[in-house]
Amino acid sequence: MTKTLRTPEHVYLCQRLRQVRLDAGLTQADLAQRLDKPQSFVAKVETQERRLDVIEFVRWLAACESLGVVTEVVASIAGATFNSQDRAEPL
Repeated sequence: MTKTLRTPEHVYLCQRLRQVRLDAGLTQADLAQRLDKPQSFVAKVETQERRLDVIEFVRWLAACESLGVVTEVVASIAGATFNSQDRAEPL
């Protein structure tokens, strides 16, 4: 399996995670505190410097009270093509 860091799917995921945080009205520091992580952890995820595992992904969404977007995010990554601007497009 090839590495996924900075692939179009990874870029989309990081952009979506950032939007979830912003929609929740949280700063990076707020989210980091809820996750019991340093603020740099959140920054590195959002700038595509670090990947999340599945557990971290779920905890991120739970900390933002946004578990409802799991299906949308996973479906977008699993069933979409990505154009040059890294935006999901339905197949």
